[in-house]
Order: sequence, then C-alpha cells, then structure tokens
Amino acid sequence: MNIRSRFFSEANTDNFAKSGALRFRARTAIPGGAHTYAKGDDQYPLLSPGFISRGLGCHVWDLDGNEFIEYGMGLRAVSLGHGFPAVVKAAVEQLSQGTNFTRPSPIEVECAERLIELVPGAEMAKFTKDGSTATTAAIRLARAYTGRDMIALCSDHTFFSYDDWAICTTPMNAGIPRAAARLTQGFRYNDLSSAAELFTRYPGRLAALILEAEKEVPPTMGYLAGLRELCHRNGALLIMDEMITGFRWPACSAQSHHQIEADLSTFGKAMGNGIAISALLGRREIMELGGLDHDRDRVFLLSTTHGAETHALAAALAVMNTYRDEPVIETLHRQGSRLRTGVESATHRHGLTRYFKLAGRTSNLVYACCDRDGVPSQVFRTLFLQETIRRGVLAPSLVTSYSHTNDDIDRTIEAIDSALAVYRKALEDGPEAHLIGRPVAPVFRRRATSTLIKASRTKIRRSSGVKAS
Repeated sequence: MNIRSRFFSEANTDNFAKSGALRFRARTAIPGGAHTYAKGDDQYPLLSPGFISRGLGCHVWDLDGNEFIEYGMGLRAVSLGHGFPAVVKAAVEQLSQGTNFTRPSPIEVECAERLIELVPGAEMAKFTKDGSTATTAAIRLARAYTGRDMIALCSDHTFFSYDDWAICTTPMNAGIPRAAARLTQGFRYNDLSSAAELFTRYPGRLAALILEAEKEVPPTMGYLAGLRELCHRNGALLIMDEMITGFRWPACSAQSHHQIEADLSTFGKAMGNGIAISALLGRREIMELGGLDHDRDRVFLLSTTHGAETHALAAALAVMNTYRDEPVIETLHRQGSRLRTGVESATHRHGLTRYFKLAGRTSNLVYACCDRDGVPSQVFRTLFLQETIRRGVLAPSLVTSYSHTNDDIDRTIEAIDSALAVYRKALEDGPEAHLIGRPVAPVFRRRATSTLIKASRTKIRRSSGVKAS
C-alpha cells in the first residue's frame, strides 16, 4: 500500500488499540493522563491517536503505527520540523561534551548575545526551560523595579503562565489564595480605554501590563505604541509575551514586525524547535536587578539548575542559524497561505463559510467550528477532528512548519475537503449521527465532568478492541 493509500485508509486510522490500552495506565500514573493539559484525552475525539511514538518533519506515527500529517507541531514549539537534522546534530554534539557544569559555559554568553540581537530594545537575557517560568520572572522583576504589587493581563489572551498570578483569572483557580487573585486585573485587546480605566481605578498600584503582541487578531494602528505610552506615563512596564509570535512572525519577532519595544519580553517554544528552552529579555536597568551590578534590593531571577543546559542552548543557536541562512519565515507564511486558500475554497464549495472559519496569521492559523446557529461548538470541533484524523491529518490547529511540503499541504486540503462534507451532513441531520463518543471540552473549566470520562473509557475500549476490566 503506498503512502497516499495509508493516509486515506479508514481501516488503518481507526485502529488505536495500543493507545487505548495505554491511556488507562497513563491516567493511573499521571493526573489527567498527560503532562500538558492541551495534550489530554479530553482535547481529542475518542477515535484518535492517544500517544505519538515518533516524528519526522511534519509527519508523526502513533503507538499503533498510524501515520499523520501534523499541524499542532508540539503546541507550536516545532517550527522547523521534528528531528530537524541541524538542530539534532548541534544538541547531540553538545550532549556528548556534557550539558550541565559547576560554572557557566561559554555558550551561555554566545546564545544570549545572539538572541539580544533579534529583539528590539533588549539589552540583557536570561534563560530558563518553559514559558510560564519566564513570564512569572518578568512579573516579579516588574514588581521589584516599580515597587508596586498589582499587574494586568490581556483578558483576550488565554494563557500566560501556570503560576497563581495568571491562572487566578481562569475557571481552574482552585488552590489560589483570594488575596493573590486580587492583585491581577484584566484589560481588553485593541482597547486602550480598557487599560486606561485600570490606571484610573488603581492609581500608583499597577507594576506592569502583559499581553501577546498579536494573536488571531492583529493590533490596530497605534494600539501597541499607545499601550506603551500609557504604561510609561503611569509608571508601569510593558511586557510582551512572544512565546508564539517569536520565530513565527517576520524578523522572528512581533515586536520587530510591529516596530514596538517592550520593557520586558519572553521567548520560547520555536526557539529550540521543541527542545526545552525559553528566555526573558529586557532593558538593562530592569534586568540587572537580578544581577550584581547595582545597589538596590536583589531580585531572585531565574536561578535554576537546568535553565542553561548547554545542549538546549546549542539547539537554539542551530535554530537561529537556520533562520539566518534559510527562508524559514517566508516558507511558514507561503505554506500557510497555500493551506488557507485551499481550505477556504473547500469551505465555500460546501457552503460552510458561516460555520467553519479560519483566523490568524498564515504562519499560525487556527480555526473555529460552529453549530447550525453559527455559535462556536465543541461538538462540531470534535467531529472535524475525528474526520480529519480518520483521513490521516492531526490538526488541533493549522500551524505549518518549515517541513510541510506542497504535497503535504495538498493532501491536507483534500482530507479537510472530505471532512467538511461530513460536517455539512452533520448540520443537516445532527452531529450525533456522525460523532463517535463524547465531545472535547475546554481546557479551562472548573469541573472534570467525570461522568463523561467514565462513559468515554467504555467507548474507547469498545472502539479500540480493548476488553473492559
């Protein structure tokens, strides 16, 4: 059977017996069955790959040997492609020489200097392992620099950190003291008056405002500059979270693209092409509070055992070299544009423009699934995921990588076109006639809906051929 036949063989992609068996072991050993909520069982249909065994480029293989073209790309962390040779080579070579020493490694200086060159206004950098740690460090630094305790985050951007100051604004706020939650406020994107109102309501209290420079909706003319001016006029700092925009937007930075300089900014994800590394960057007078060359109270700033592991820094340098030497950003946008054009054509052909919608920059496409009333629907999202998975495409988003070829994009368009035909039928006779099992659920919800989970376990066993215990 050739590769094209395997992608569109329903018998092959419906076989998830090994994944089905391992899911229950995972839930016994790991809360939720995964170490990242976005990768959990409740985010995917019952008929889906429960575990990915390996990847190459934009293709992945699950535990049962099913092959998929992938568009989640490690939650946007893999922009070059899985197992990208230059990154693997750099990381492995460094690993063979040791990865963690008693004193700093020279590569820490080299990598910091290279990254600073890419970020407008940045004068110093410090490395860590994940985005949450970096953004929390930015918040602590802003509080120390300004002497204030409150912060404000953009309410239209759903995730900044797993720490209390950010998660307190979501329905999953169990375990967070109310006193801590009162120190975080929200403002709306592209609405300067929303942020200005906070400064009026809490005069002299706000240390910083944090937001993503751009998400699904681009900033309106003058918004980012206006927000920066508003912060500085009121004695606060502007923090830009570039975990997603970094190394996906033109010039590797949304700040560069939109010609704005934040006081502090955070990068990660694609910077290591999936290898754990993130960074906090900012103006020297702020960042040096975590160092030795000042006479103010010191800030405990990102002092972690594994923050500057040399193999991760080597990987980051290899990523930056690849971006410098090859047309990565241009390819992400070109392939994303090809995908958008094909999907929108299929959407029009099936009469689904009101129900299936694409959004975001072409290098970072997302989609929304709506019901017959045009309301966003988890049920229809689940059906779309089920039908694309059935056709060899794993697409929680439609995020392209440097490894997505024209053939990969065209196969994906064909699979989505076929999935949308089922979507059209589901609008007419109801999704229940086509969906196997329960719908997916929002990550940020207060309850785990255990009854659905129990029902799902039985259906997974039946669908995958695993006997119930």
